[in-house]
Amino acid sequence: MLVLGTAACGAGGGSGTAGGQGGPVGKGGSALAAVDELTVKGRAPKTGYERSAFGRAWADTDDNGCGTRDDILKRDLKNVKFSKGQCKVSSGVLEPDPYTGGRVEYARGRSKVDIDHLVALSDAWQKGAQQWKPGKRLAFANDPLNLLAAEASANRQKGDADTATWLPANKSYRCAYVASQVAVKKKYGVWVTAAEKTAMKEVLGGCPEQRLPTGGNPTEAKTGR
Repeated sequence: MLVLGTAACGAGGGSGTAGGQGGPVGKGGSALAAVDELTVKGRAPKTGYERSAFGRAWADTDDNGCGTRDDILKRDLKNVKFSKGQCKVSSGVLEPDPYTGGRVEYARGRSKVDIDHLVALSDAWQKGAQQWKPGKRLAFANDPLNLLAAEASANRQKGDADTATWLPANKSYRCAYVASQVAVKKKYGVWVTAAEKTAMKEVLGGCPEQRLPTGGNPTEAKTGR
C-alpha cells in the first residue's frame, strides 16, 4: 500500500535531531542525494526478531543518568515538568505532534505520547540488524537521531512500516520524516528495498533543499547497562 500523496515540505523536524520542531531543515548533506548512497536489497525474513535483541529498553547509553525515553520526552515536549530531579518527566505538551499536526497532552502513566523509532526495530532487523553485534543494536534502539515523540495511535498505526508503506498524515512533516529515515539508515548501514528507495525519492524530490539531520550517539554502545 503506497501512501505517498503530495509531498509537502515544511521546516519542522530539522534542527539537527529527529524530533526538533522548527529551526533549519538540517545540518547534513542533501537528503535526496543520500538516498542513492543506501544499499538496495530485498527484505530478509523476520525470523528470530524480538525486541530484546536490541537490549534493555530505554537504556542510559549516553551515561547522563537518565533513561533514553525521558531524554526524548525532555527534548520534544514543551512545558516539561519533572517528578524527581531532572530525569523523570511527569508532564508536558507535544505541540505540534509531528505525525498528526495536533496537540497532545503528556501525563506520566496516562500518556497518549509514544517514543517512536523512526526506523522501526523490526524493519532494521529485516534489513541488516540481525547480523549486528549486540552493542550496535543497543545503540540503534537508543539513538536520539532515530527517536521521536509522537501521538500514540499514529505511531501504532505506523507499526514497523517503511517509507513505501506509511507516511505521516501531517504532510508538512513528510520531508523531515523521510530525511530522518535516510540519515539513520545511512549512519547504521541499514539497507532499503527498491520500493522504499523509490518512495523516498518521490517524497524528497518535492523538497530537494531538505538536508539530513545529524548527530545522535555513537553506533556502538556498552551492553549490560
